[in-house]
Amino acid sequence: MRDHTVCLLKECDSGCKMALDSMAQIKGYVSDQKLKNTIDGYEKKHQAMEEEAYKQLKSLGEGGKEPEMMAAAFSRMSTGMKMLMKDDNRQAAKILMDGCNMGIQSICGFRNQYAGASRESMDLADCLIRTEEALRDEMKAYL
Repeated sequence: MRDHTVCLLKECDSGCKMALDSMAQIKGYVSDQKLKNTIDGYEKKHQAMEEEAYKQLKSLGEGGKEPEMMAAAFSRMSTGMKMLMKDDNRQAAKILMDGCNMGIQSICGFRNQYAGASRESMDLADCLIRTEEALRDEMKAYL
């Protein structure tokens, strides 16, 4: 159980960090104040979940997990290129939706892979999935 819990928490931690990095990068291109406010709200939610993952990991004597360097670099480069080609709120919403879909798939996969994890870590993974789904759904208004 402990191994599954640690692995799931590390993936949640990494996923939150990746989402936070993407939202920070996207906000630089957003001109619509309502969209910026929405992103700000989801940044706070992701920060809270990242802090919870770290707290749970720390209680187990473990540390957090940084996103894979190549994945993070590719994400930054891809986002920058897409925004340079079409710098508008619609494009920003599409990129965020794509990121949410990848995050949902990733965390759902890890949740299934580490099915023996603690209830608290499973709850955090479920919260992250629901948050990504909600952000994705809110971005539909900007398409």
